[in-house]
Amino acid sequence: MLTRQLAIADYDAGRILPDRLTRQLHRQYLDYAERMLHVYRNGVGRTRRELHRAVWTVFAEEEDCPARRIDAFCKLLDDVSAYQRDRRGRAAALRREVFRLAAAKHPLVRRADRLFESEEAVVKRDIASQLGRPWREIDKELFADVIEFHRLAKFDGYADGRALLARYNVAQVQAALFGAVSMTVWATDDFKTILRYAKLARLMHTITRTGAGRYCIRFDGPASVLRRTRRYGAAMARFLPALIACRGWRMHAVIRTRRGFSVSLDLSHTDGLNSHLPPPDAFDSSVEEAFAKKWGADKRNGWQLVREGEILHHRQKAFVPDFVFRHDDGRSVLMEIVGFWTPEYLQAKVQTLRTFADKRILLAVADQAKDAVAELPTDVVTYKTALRIDDVLQRLNPADD
Repeated sequence: MLTRQLAIADYDAGRILPDRLTRQLHRQYLDYAERMLHVYRNGVGRTRRELHRAVWTVFAEEEDCPARRIDAFCKLLDDVSAYQRDRRGRAAALRREVFRLAAAKHPLVRRADRLFESEEAVVKRDIASQLGRPWREIDKELFADVIEFHRLAKFDGYADGRALLARYNVAQVQAALFGAVSMTVWATDDFKTILRYAKLARLMHTITRTGAGRYCIRFDGPASVLRRTRRYGAAMARFLPALIACRGWRMHAVIRTRRGFSVSLDLSHTDGLNSHLPPPDAFDSSVEEAFAKKWGADKRNGWQLVREGEILHHRQKAFVPDFVFRHDDGRSVLMEIVGFWTPEYLQAKVQTLRTFADKRILLAVADQAKDAVAELPTDVVTYKTALRIDDVLQRLNPADD
């Protein structure tokens, strides 16, 4: 993730346009990206400063590359790297000892003369002899606690140059969101996943239904938060890759610039940004997937099965049942499937059902879980390994029993 200082953006007619590298305008950057990856992949043992200088060398002849863009690449490469760090204060102790031994020889010069007799190479050799270690080893550890001199221990890296460039494009949008006053997301296909990631990020939000299977989620931005704005801004930035990985969404954010005026940022799932996160699974469990496939697209006894077709929300509490059954006569029944469970999970599920007691919710529970909680609602269907359609239909039409 980039810092706000590394953000690059243009402004046009009240809109903010975060820096973005495209195939049409920045085709040469794919080669640069591969060369940067090569620097880090072969850079184990080199200091952070040496690696950054090597990255700068990659762009030595590139005219269309501002300094902040290069620094941003270095930050993204460092984010997937592990550096050796002096956590026990050994470097500071070594420096004190070396400087103490060298103090009597001050000043040091490259070549001794009549005025200055202490030659640097000779003094270093004497200190190494006194400490019983080669000077090369001492020099390597002397500033190991300074961030620029941390040495690369491992580079997890990116799959290829395209992945690095894709990460850069998303990171610039993330950096723009640090100044967000608000962000609104209109969601359809993957709204349950979007809502889940928003709750994991602990973003303050309100939900409004705008139509069948369509919802508007409004988030407070870090620029509207009175305290801990940096932490909240980082949380909103982390939410963005998860949003980009989903389908069927549109986003509008109001950004407050450093100069104090407001601009807008608009994105959607069709804008071509690529997330480093995988797309969400179509189903949360194999039980859900098997049931949906068995039911199929056709109606059964007048009931149509809809996957995650409704969000129930009460203040900051939101619940998206796994399925919605809609009947030709206008009735609707929600169904939640409980597969893996713990007693605490079941208790939380019961509490959720109480919150939305005004809705008819059918709970499908594995046989092993039914006895774990005595307070399960009466509208329950149990299953062993697979949920039977006939059992569900009996619960949907209890008068037919």
